[in-house]
Amino acid sequence: MMGHNAVKLELIEWLAKLEDNETIEYLKIVKDSKTTNNDWWNDLTETQKSGIERGLSDIKEGRTRSHEDVKNKYGL
Repeated sequence: MMGHNAVKLELIEWLAKLEDNETIEYLKIVKDSKTTNNDWWNDLTETQKSGIERGLSDIKEGRTRSHEDVKNKYGL
């Protein structure tokens, strides 16, 4: 298992090469939520909130698949 510092270095290297603006913006939201006492939910876009709410509704209504089913479907 990697030590804490090794994981941080791995993440720094990965972040330095990252080109995906959506992921960078998401990581900024995560960072900012840790440095302030704001609820992270308030920092999400309406699209992100809607997606989470749809997912929670799917779970509540039983519209889910097991991890194993998905792996089998895609031959993983």
